[in-house]
Amino acid sequence: MNTPKIFEGVFAINKPKSISSAQVLRDIQQAFNPSKLFAPWLHAERVRISRERDSQRQRRRHKRIEVKAGHGGTLDPMATGVLIVGVGRGTKHLQAFLHCTKTYEATVLFGAVTDTYDILGKVLSRAPYAHVTQQAVEEALERFRGDIKQRPPLYSALRMDGKRLYEYAREGKDIPREIQERPVRTESLEVYEWLPSGSHQYTWPDGEAGDKDKTFADRILHLGAPSKLSPINNQNADEPQHTSDNHSIKRRRESETEDDAISSEEHAAKRKEIHPAPLMSGALQEALQVDDGKEPNLRSEQREETKASSEEVAVRHLPPAARLSMTVTSGFYVRSLCHDLGQAVGSSGLMSELIRTRQAHFELGVNVLEYEDLRKGEDIWGPKVAKMLEGWQEKTSKG
Repeated sequence: MNTPKIFEGVFAINKPKSISSAQVLRDIQQAFNPSKLFAPWLHAERVRISRERDSQRQRRRHKRIEVKAGHGGTLDPMATGVLIVGVGRGTKHLQAFLHCTKTYEATVLFGAVTDTYDILGKVLSRAPYAHVTQQAVEEALERFRGDIKQRPPLYSALRMDGKRLYEYAREGKDIPREIQERPVRTESLEVYEWLPSGSHQYTWPDGEAGDKDKTFADRILHLGAPSKLSPINNQNADEPQHTSDNHSIKRRRESETEDDAISSEEHAAKRKEIHPAPLMSGALQEALQVDDGKEPNLRSEQREETKASSEEVAVRHLPPAARLSMTVTSGFYVRSLCHDLGQAVGSSGLMSELIRTRQAHFELGVNVLEYEDLRKGEDIWGPKVAKMLEGWQEKTSKG
């Protein structure tokens, strides 16, 4: 009688937007646990547990036996792309993936800075951006190539005196000392698409930090320096005005691993995708207001034309953005790069989109499982995962 083959090892999945890396693992376990592919692994695990000492079995008696899974470097909920997953014995090999190079595509939006350095944070201040050009950005990128020093964001899982930095931020407590710059390496960094004002729909977050949060951030992040940023109430005429009292998203970072690349060490709960309201200049808003609350004396066609014209002007006033492609080493924060690049061009910047296209030898579109395949059933994902794990087992057996 042939012994059923036990599948375990390392593969990669394309993490979708708006869910945490931890949730992806739970979804994988939900698909793998009842599957035929991993039935031999689960059987072997039950046999192994049955041979343990009574005291060990006692500790496990209320614990459900599931396919063991872990990941090799967290992606933030807003990010998509390559998430390396270890199954069974493969989880013991995940540490090696925390120190390999990674390739990202990121979109930086100019003109504003948030407490988290990305679109999920609260706006702390805004800065002029009409002068920001593709040439200026490409020239500024030169200082971020090669071996550089980078200061991690306050919202990160790095520890200071035994406490994670994001915990200080949530509590509004001063950190014991200044966040130190750390050596990282950028092997390649390019603008692969320039998005001038009016050519895209990226917008700043609606949520705006309160005075207390702004004071705290200025004290920790030194955002008040006039040479770097302008206060919110000193906007240029060409800057979009934000609607007030819009909802904001509380940042929660993942802390599953100690890899620092792109918050790879951070652990977050599921969050909703942001859909900001269309931005509109203050002058336009005033022009479209009706003092007595009655319908203006315009034909429907005229009202539609006025609305379309307003939206066109709003789009024209959006700040420019740039899509960057980069290959970096472990410990690199793309959020910090977007923030620092904004300052380097005399404005400010935040990360509005992030895709991890490669990690180690796993690359999107080449050897990465699509997340949607999990929902299509084992007939779809089973052969793909089996092939990936067989490839990993063959590779590791050769040393």
